[in-house]
Amino acid sequence: MAVAFRGGRGGVGSGQSTGLRSFFSYRIFISALFSFLFLATFSVVLNSSRHQPHQDHTLPSMGNAYMQRTFLALQSDPLKTRLDLIHKQAIDHLTLVNAYAAYARKLKLDASKQLKLFEDLAINFSDLQSKPGLKSAVSDNGNALEEDSFRQLEKEVKDKVKTARMMIVESKESYDTQLKIQKLKDTIFAVQEQLTKAKKNGAVASLISAKSVPKSLHCLAMRLVGERISNPEKYKDAPPDPAAEDPTLYHYAIFSDNVIAVSGVVRSVVMNAEEPWKHVFHVVTDRMNLAAMKVWFKMRPLDRGAHVEIKSVEDFKFLNSSYAPVLRQLESAKLQKFYFENQAENATKDSHNLKFKNPKYLSMLNHLRFYLPEMYPKLNKILFLDDDVVVQKDVTGLWKINLDGKVNGAVETCFGSFHRYGQYLNFSHPLIKENFNPSACAWAFGMNIFDLNAWRREKCTDQYHYWQNLNEDRTLWKLGTLPPGLITFYSKTKSLDKSWHVLGLGYNPGVSMDEIRNAGVIHYNGNMKPWLDIAMNQYKSLWTKYVDNEMEFVQMCNFGL
Repeated sequence: MAVAFRGGRGGVGSGQSTGLRSFFSYRIFISALFSFLFLATFSVVLNSSRHQPHQDHTLPSMGNAYMQRTFLALQSDPLKTRLDLIHKQAIDHLTLVNAYAAYARKLKLDASKQLKLFEDLAINFSDLQSKPGLKSAVSDNGNALEEDSFRQLEKEVKDKVKTARMMIVESKESYDTQLKIQKLKDTIFAVQEQLTKAKKNGAVASLISAKSVPKSLHCLAMRLVGERISNPEKYKDAPPDPAAEDPTLYHYAIFSDNVIAVSGVVRSVVMNAEEPWKHVFHVVTDRMNLAAMKVWFKMRPLDRGAHVEIKSVEDFKFLNSSYAPVLRQLESAKLQKFYFENQAENATKDSHNLKFKNPKYLSMLNHLRFYLPEMYPKLNKILFLDDDVVVQKDVTGLWKINLDGKVNGAVETCFGSFHRYGQYLNFSHPLIKENFNPSACAWAFGMNIFDLNAWRREKCTDQYHYWQNLNEDRTLWKLGTLPPGLITFYSKTKSLDKSWHVLGLGYNPGVSMDEIRNAGVIHYNGNMKPWLDIAMNQYKSLWTKYVDNEMEFVQMCNFGL
């Protein structure tokens, strides 16, 4: 038993001793292995250092000079590093100089000398870059740089860079200003384009408003005609008034299809006349509005004994297409095409041309003024008034003015270079150029005192026919009555004092109130007629005070006066 016990203990101790020996042997082996690996690595490093010249020789043969200078900076040439920096500076400044030269060319600067300097400097930089010394050094072919050559090259590059910097500093402010100016010009141009388009659209809208018949006017005409139909006996035509042919009285000619406008003109004359019973109004309208016009003056007869004669164009039998060129031309297919073909899409492109498509130019009412001596053969003088005027004082003084044998007494409208014959007639046409002076002063229709005896003597209507026939293709002037009037009464017009006739109340908001107060006649020429919603408020009351607001149909038709 005892042997067995010892043997048991001895077995355990022997096993522990063997394990310890194995553990220490393993540690020694690992230490030796690491020592060996360390020595081997150190040996490789030493061998690599010894063979470094060989590697230095082989890298350039691979064409990778940049890699050589990066990894072998300790053995690289310091001049080459500086050369790289100089080369980069030269390239950067060359780019900058080219950019400023391009800006100068784009902006068309007056400093052409400065532009030349920039171009020369850019060429110098390009020449430096292409120099054999710099080119070969940058390519890094392994040759060592010479100190003297490098110094000379470095100085040359630095001088050029310094010059470029000085020029750029001096020019930068002016170039930036020029760029701002250019941008501002572009902005102004764009805004002007928008403004022009808006003006054209506004002109078209204004023309449409002027050409259209307001509801109130249409209502008034319809109610007057209805009154005539309802009471035919009441509105029978009266016998002719002998005053209509009495040359000793003061005669007025008013041609219009607008009842309320004619009423306003007539009332303004009568209310301001010293002797209204001596005044005779010759109103001519078209056949469509004849009944309405007669009913108005029958319902609202003139006060204080003034006389009115109402006729239609058709009552003057001599006015036909065989005699009047305008009537014949209005029947032509070419003129009808000019007026009625659908060109709405082009309206905003040429609003000025659209102006001449106003229906009033088609109406014979607008051309009756050229036939006054034949319409009123027994009269000596007559005052022609447009339907958009207001008479503010007694105008009988116009009959007393000596016209010096001239046919037409009118207020001239020219000032400076404006409202001259050259603006109304086509002086590129040889006939116009030969017979008229483009600088001659124009005058205005709307208030004209005509000496009918002088008219007959000068055969002015024949002159009008001659030129109207020549203008069938509209090459002498555009449509309208003022251009043929300027031609017909050329050198036959007596200039009147401007206070007799003040114009512009239908388009010019700047007409002086002093001028208006001193005027014998004020004229709403333009699109903003006083009976339209687009009328200028500061002038509208000058017209509305002569409108017969007590007339029942005016109240019913909502004129908004």
